[in-house]
Amino acid sequence: MQTTSAKYAIGQIVRHRNKSFRGVVFDVDAIFSNTEEWYLAIPESSRPKKDQPFYHLLAENDENYYVAYVSEQNLVADTTGEPVEHPDLDDLFGAFTDGRYPLQFQLN
Repeated sequence: MQTTSAKYAIGQIVRHRNKSFRGVVFDVDAIFSNTEEWYLAIPESSRPKKDQPFYHLLAENDENYYVAYVSEQNLVADTTGEPVEHPDLDDLFGAFTDGRYPLQFQLN
């Protein structure tokens, strides 16, 4: 049985290693748990391995707010100390404190 551990925590701000967006982690899958269609839409040359944590992010770039699903290998910790402005943050998290967002609801 394979075990994986997530490098990033719920409420932590991360940024994409190669693309220009950042976001707040709101869920983590220990291994890939999206659709095969989604996975195959990624160009083969940049397709991540499935056997690593994948993160659900409330993401933002200079133009949009959205939800992103990103492999651990494509993320780095955001060290700017700046909050994220995603409009759905208040539904899940409390106020930005000490570089992260605290959860505001009980997980199952």
